[in-house]
Amino acid sequence: MPKRSPAKTAVTYSPGPSDNTIRSSDGRVIPIPRGWELLPPGDAGLTRRVKAAGEHYVVAEKRGRRTFSRGVFAPAATIAQIRKDLEAERSTESYARKQEASARRREKVQTEYVEDFRGAILSYLNFAPQHAEMAEQLADAVTAHATPVGSGTVARTKRIPIEDRARAAVIAWMRHQTTGYDDMTIPRVKGKRREVRRMLAERSKRLLARYRKGEPADEGCPLQNALNQKKP
Repeated sequence: MPKRSPAKTAVTYSPGPSDNTIRSSDGRVIPIPRGWELLPPGDAGLTRRVKAAGEHYVVAEKRGRRTFSRGVFAPAATIAQIRKDLEAERSTESYARKQEASARRREKVQTEYVEDFRGAILSYLNFAPQHAEMAEQLADAVTAHATPVGSGTVARTKRIPIEDRARAAVIAWMRHQTTGYDDMTIPRVKGKRREVRRMLAERSKRLLARYRKGEPADEGCPLQNALNQKKP
């Protein structure tokens, strides 16, 4: 039987039944070649270079709806050499200057995005003038929660327009801050959690609509209470 060669395409595998195996999408268990090792996630630059250097296996594990990287299997000698070269490169002054310039660019882009996102939230809220202060407070709270890099929130996705991101971020924030969602015991029935979230979203939208119309805030309003708790 011919020896199986490592994958050369951008295929992702899941962990196998043992540390030196992986599993393909069709369920096949594939042994890791002798002399290979797992490069854990965490150093994006090193990972990119190892993947570009030649044969490798990308490994990820799916838990629920989320997928977590487990790293890249590649020849140990390749990983060691690239790590050594990269460490030498990163120790130079030119690399440090390049990193500083990149950091400044990222900070500028992030600052502009935060401003744009907050503006999109205010446009979505569209509260009546007498509730303008509340709109500002809510925009600040949602923006602070949703926009940090790496937060994993809907605000960080580029798959939908910023207006849709802002609307989804407001509803998500209200679900956790103005409802009992986090303490609910939801039956593990397919579609039930989605149903509950949809119901709570409609409740939040009705509450927001009242402030758009200029109706006075009720005593004990969950949104007002949540915002008061956020005040320094």
